[in-house]
Amino acid sequence: MLKSYYLSALFSLMAALYSCQSKGKPSEPTAKEEKPNTDYKPAFAGQTRITPVKTTTPYNVEILNTSLGKPWGIINLPDGSFLITEKSGFMNIVSADGKQISKIDGFPKVDAKGQGGMLDVALDPDFITNNIIYFSFSEPYENGNHTAVGKGKLSTDMKKISDVKVIFRATPTYDGDKHYGSRLEFDKNGNLFVSTGERSDKQTRIYAQKTDNFLGKILKITKDGKPAEGNPFIGKSGYKPEIYAYGIRNPQGMALDEKGQLWDIEMGPRGGDEINLIMPGKNYGWGDVTYGIEYSGEKINNGTTQKAGTEQPVYYWDPVVSPSGVTFYTGNIDEWKNNLFIGCLSGEHINRIVIKDNKVVGEERLLLDQKERFRDVLNGMDGNLYGITDSGKLYKISKK
Repeated sequence: MLKSYYLSALFSLMAALYSCQSKGKPSEPTAKEEKPNTDYKPAFAGQTRITPVKTTTPYNVEILNTSLGKPWGIINLPDGSFLITEKSGFMNIVSADGKQISKIDGFPKVDAKGQGGMLDVALDPDFITNNIIYFSFSEPYENGNHTAVGKGKLSTDMKKISDVKVIFRATPTYDGDKHYGSRLEFDKNGNLFVSTGERSDKQTRIYAQKTDNFLGKILKITKDGKPAEGNPFIGKSGYKPEIYAYGIRNPQGMALDEKGQLWDIEMGPRGGDEINLIMPGKNYGWGDVTYGIEYSGEKINNGTTQKAGTEQPVYYWDPVVSPSGVTFYTGNIDEWKNNLFIGCLSGEHINRIVIKDNKVVGEERLLLDQKERFRDVLNGMDGNLYGITDSGKLYKISKK
């Protein structure tokens, strides 16, 4: 008990120190100052390197916890606590103040190599009455793995999950360890959007443009894993009926805005990270069209950045910021309302994107001084913004 008391006191002291040291410092350098990888021209003004903006409202930055292991996804439970996935194959419940952690067991085996593991999590729209959660993970199968979506019921003491069932598998299975995609988002009708990556390698890249498989796609399914009613390709030959949109690379971010529109944020190759407004039945171009290049420096598809029949990104970054989890903010800071917030990995910041009429009109890079890889961000039910990092930290950003 005495040890627990001192640990709790130490966490409180650390949080206070970080809060005092982090007061929303200038978000420099900006994208406009960075050298791009290519000389490609954007398709329209404002598609990249938009005018930087700066938050004027004073805000506090606190670290609530530093012991989350390898977190990947974060959501709120109805009581204000956090449900946070841990890449190695389980989830944690973290108290609203960040001080208490309890583990949930009973999940299926995951393949945690590379970018795989226990990934995103979403509450059933009827969670308050059924205690069911949905989760995505890299499922080992024979000599490979794939992105899978499972569901199960949390026990009343929140310590284990039961009645676990895998409702969807993004086949074909492949022996790789990258680009699982894996974000989950329920729409207002109770259907589930699922993002899947194209598994990174050149031999799988082609699947993003093919419609007879589930790689490199935005999918829309029911709570039981069936094609959602109204999907654009139901009954169309050569198309999997679960497909909502295709031509996607590595979509680690997905969120609905205040209008109910679906946005996908995905990692590009060397250059070419994208923000896309996802419309049903549309082709988003990968790997025929991109503003990025191969990691070797070679052009992709002879440097094609525009092609008939494919959608242009609303915005792209070159050089990359490595976007991961995203959220639309509705909290206590008025100038942030309805802005898109993006956890950035190699960019080591939280990116704030100001959108007007579905166009990006401003960008700000927050928490650069923290030098952390932000894996996911959460529009908290208490009106604050939260973020988790690859180093295992839980951040709280609140109005002063």
